[in-house]
Amino acid sequence: MEEKVERLVSMSQQFAYTSIQMHEAIGRKAGMAGTDHKYLGFFLQRGEMTAGELAVFTGLTTGAVTNLIDRLEEKQLIRRSTDSRDRRKIILVPDIRKITALLLPLYEDFKTGTQELLSSFSQDELAVLAKYFTGAMELMNKKLAAINQKK
Repeated sequence: MEEKVERLVSMSQQFAYTSIQMHEAIGRKAGMAGTDHKYLGFFLQRGEMTAGELAVFTGLTTGAVTNLIDRLEEKQLIRRSTDSRDRRKIILVPDIRKITALLLPLYEDFKTGTQELLSSFSQDELAVLAKYFTGAMELMNKKLAAINQKK
């Protein structure tokens, strides 16, 4: 049993490394760093947000978030807008159409392949996968919280 667990731990690490490589390649193809294109996903999921909210979601420092915003704004993927109720507050407004047009062609085949792969599993197997991913994300979130608490 221990040997099988070690093999799965090794496979999980390799999955993470391969994911990083794929996202770096996609980012390059999209004309940006791998992490920058991943941060666009927060905008696709959540829409408008403040720089502070983006810092919380990404875990980046305020300085790094400012640089990220500058890079994404330069590519006209987001824009800064003032809050109508508080002009001091800056809202980041994503151009969902442009972001989607940029990234969808680079992900479409991967998304389709992932859906086909998952469709090949039984309901019981999908439940095991869901349990693994849920547990793995909980472990990562605990680790993130512990690291961030030490700052």
